[in-house]
Amino acid sequence: MRIGIDAMGGDRSVEERVLGVLAAGKLLGPSDRLVLLGDEAEIRRALDAAGQDASFIDVRHTTQAVGMDEPPVEAIRTKPDSSISVMTRLHRDGELDACISAGNTGAFVAAAQMYLRRLRGVHRPGITVITPTYHGPVALCDVGANVSCRPQHLHQYGVMASIYVNAICNVSTPRVGLLSVGEEEAKGNDLTRGASELLKADPGVNYIGNVEGRDVFRGTVDVMVCDGFVGNVVLKLIEGMAEGVIMGLLKELRDSMPQHVDTLKHAAHAILHKYDFNEYGGAPLLGAAGICIICHGASDRRAITNAVRVVLEYSKSHVNERITAALAEETSIAEG
Repeated sequence: MRIGIDAMGGDRSVEERVLGVLAAGKLLGPSDRLVLLGDEAEIRRALDAAGQDASFIDVRHTTQAVGMDEPPVEAIRTKPDSSISVMTRLHRDGELDACISAGNTGAFVAAAQMYLRRLRGVHRPGITVITPTYHGPVALCDVGANVSCRPQHLHQYGVMASIYVNAICNVSTPRVGLLSVGEEEAKGNDLTRGASELLKADPGVNYIGNVEGRDVFRGTVDVMVCDGFVGNVVLKLIEGMAEGVIMGLLKELRDSMPQHVDTLKHAAHAILHKYDFNEYGGAPLLGAAGICIICHGASDRRAITNAVRVVLEYSKSHVNERITAALAEETSIAEG
């Protein structure tokens, strides 16, 4: 595979992303290549400073970069030589087999929609994040690609995320729940009620009904479906809550049981590490006609390395082919 990595996108330095790419070398097969896109001079300086084997890395120079706060669609249209734009076009043209970026999420999604388009049968792509819980991983879809959803979009998120969880997390029959304001069928709004009817009527989805936000951590679902606005709020809340709870726990331990702090601190940090987004690499844009992995803007070198791992697993599991086949089968049943 040839995997493109946006060297210019994200809150951290080019050096941090380069170190993550270098560490990913151990994951590659003999024919795999990693392609860094961005300011070649900056990238070469970072590679030279690292002083590690970079024989598996290629560099593609681009003259522009998309800022984290730029309007996404406008940025893609006005910066055709940005690392994000060039990377997605190379993927479209077959010169790359996958793309990774920790940059402007909206711009990456816009570029994927503009250049790669969608898989056959997909109405709107959705970003799917794997959230670790005590009971096992839970996939949340969508977390930001589509904030103006229709019921059929949420239905397809349930289909696509189920396939992803089955392939990547080895869950044989993922339980799909629709995030709403109550478990009762009558609860919610027109969007959730309409999506619930579609999910319930689909024999290919193991739909368990409406679920609430707390069900993410209760072991009741493997896939939680929602629109991108709600999903992004939930995702950021989970990130902040995990850190806040652990920090609060450590403070209480220092105040009430100072003699045990050193013993318990290791366990507390292990829990925090488990919920660290850097350990999970990135989130696929399910439904895009390619492999696009979106990383958190604050991704460190571990996240970049793990994003490469996600690409390799995604490709090996033939997720896109399975999504296309599932949606084609649904269309055939509906027309029959």
